[in-house]
Amino acid sequence: MKSKINKRTLETALNDQKVEIEYWENSLLCSRDEECLIDLNSPQAQVVIGVRRSGKSTLCLQALIKANAKFAYVNFDDERLDGLSQSQLNDVLEVLYKIYGEFQYIFFDEIQNAEGWPLFVNRLLRNRIHIVLTGSNAKLLSSDLATHLTGRSSEIELYPFSFSEYCKMKKINVALNTTKGVAEKRKCFDEYMEKGGFPELALLKTENNYISNLVNNILKRDIEQRYSIAFPAQFENLANHLLNISPVVISATALSETFNFKSAHTVRNYIGYLKQAYLLTGAKKYSPKSKVRVTQEKIYAIDVAMMNKRENAFAGENLGWRLETIVLGHLIRIGKRKGWDVYYLKDRSGECDFVVCEGNKAIQCIQVSYDISNDKTRKREINGLLLAHRQTKCNNLLLLTDHEHDELEKDGKHIIIKPVYEWCIDICQD
Repeated sequence: MKSKINKRTLETALNDQKVEIEYWENSLLCSRDEECLIDLNSPQAQVVIGVRRSGKSTLCLQALIKANAKFAYVNFDDERLDGLSQSQLNDVLEVLYKIYGEFQYIFFDEIQNAEGWPLFVNRLLRNRIHIVLTGSNAKLLSSDLATHLTGRSSEIELYPFSFSEYCKMKKINVALNTTKGVAEKRKCFDEYMEKGGFPELALLKTENNYISNLVNNILKRDIEQRYSIAFPAQFENLANHLLNISPVVISATALSETFNFKSAHTVRNYIGYLKQAYLLTGAKKYSPKSKVRVTQEKIYAIDVAMMNKRENAFAGENLGWRLETIVLGHLIRIGKRKGWDVYYLKDRSGECDFVVCEGNKAIQCIQVSYDISNDKTRKREINGLLLAHRQTKCNNLLLLTDHEHDELEKDGKHIIIKPVYEWCIDICQD
């Protein structure tokens, strides 16, 4: 049985959190593209979900501060609130009124840690209090929202920085196309490809096991505790292995044998948990057959920092894989807004990294290769695009590289070649 949290302890914790956000209010923070998606006038709860440390709290706070909203704040990712029971949520509300006085909005941070939160939020919405909340587990939030807040929530997914946002934080003028301007963008992209897009990591002088600690926190708190993982050491080995070898097409059967799990079903469940906690993401195989699309997934780390910034990662510096991971991240981020689906294409004759679809229509085929100066590599990448054209009938063919610009005609098809850094800026501005 959970011990009841003393109301004075609760008040101290929430007062400390108020001081913390007052510091944030006076800090100059980088705005995010998703800020415009938060509708503070809506009667629906505004729900921001995504990987830990991706900037969800900052996004919500900036939206509230810019709107001059009178709001109260609770961060449930606070050890002093561990064990807070459903019956004590009204105590939280009482303490908030004591600390903040009148308010129109409440911002609940990492709300999945609060037992019984959906019914509490639903009651607040009925009382015409505007709710903004964040969480780090897609399934837990979505299932609870669907059960208790049907039609009363609006979900916004937030990922680590896009390259445009990274440039903004680094004060790089992406519109400047002078020799110096291009050099600054290229230098910034090299850093982005090496460090990744986690906002705090980009500002640290030393990394100090930042990603290792983040991954361990997600595995232990967001997955192992919530899903009662029976063999956590095996699960953690699987998770780190997948981050090491991504991007890769997974075989649940082979993984179950490698890590001595009872069945492939267990592995599929574990991979599902990793995706729900935003450690992994994926691209399904392009096919008109539903069975193929749901069984042959290619998985990726949610951010390139996850690929080798962990203790004992022992992952190689495969620049092509890193570029590919960055491209998928940008496609998913923009695709969420535009209604795109992203697939990979592969058969015995070749493969294409990404097929972007709108409904059942392919609107672009994309190959990613760090360096195409070698004739064999260049031919392979171009043939992959032509294969994708034959299978999808899509004429919008793009080859992304680290640095090369070009346009060419092959077998009557027009192919554009451009650097990934330039494409990342262009797609975010479309």
